Amino acid sequence: MSDTALLRIGILTAGLLLIAAIFLFGRPKKKTQGRRVEGEPGGDKSARREPVLGGGVPGEEGEGLPSSGLEGEQPELGLSDADPHGNSDLGKRASQDFDKIVSLFVAARAGEKLRGEDIVVAAEKTGLVFGHMNVFHRLVEGHPERGPIFSMASIMKPGSFDMGTIREMETPAIAFFLTLPAPLTALDAWEKMLPTVQRMAELLDAVVLDDGRNALGRQRIAHIRDDLRAYDRQHQAPPLTKTPRW
Repeated sequence: MSDTALLRIGILTAGLLLIAAIFLFGRPKKKTQGRRVEGEPGGDKSARREPVLGGGVPGEEGEGLPSSGLEGEQPELGLSDADPHGNSDLGKRASQDFDKIVSLFVAARAGEKLRGEDIVVAAEKTGLVFGHMNVFHRLVEGHPERGPIFSMASIMKPGSFDMGTIREMETPAIAFFLTLPAPLTALDAWEKMLPTVQRMAELLDAVVLDDGRNALGRQRIAHIRDDLRAYDRQHQAPPLTKTPRW
């Protein structure tokens, strides 16, 4: 199977699992309950499965990398304050309720991979912060408690970034996802995410793909903007009506 076909399979799998992954953001952990991936070959209902972010490409090197956390400080990457077990609330959604997801991908060029260390450096340069679920987030400046405007994960299982093995990590693509409602209006959140994704692609010498795994073009961007404007109109607070005087 060609590298292009494998990349498409990986991105498709990641897209299907993003909804489940984001649903788990902010959901309290249950000590006695595990999770199982529905439809997985050989799945056992009694087997304990931990929730994961993103999807993997079958047979790709690096699939299923463990998320063991930060092992020692790496000041050159600016991650010395990261939670070693991924339990940081930085970037945790204020509410687990959402009704729409907008996603983009930054994919390596044919025959290449994105290196973990390069991703971390590029993320810092574009203002992303490492936090909840061991992934990266863009937060509202001065109000991190409002949760992420959007987040970034790897498409390889488990989707998170293990800082203990970040120098060995490679992935065919990374996923950016905006869940709505967000701390900003849908359109404003998109206007934060799009230039970040484009800059990440530039820094990584990669390409930007839309949720259909096609190159992101002007027509698609315009369509997404129109869709998010409509979303904002549908979700804006109704105008206050004055009580009539008799």
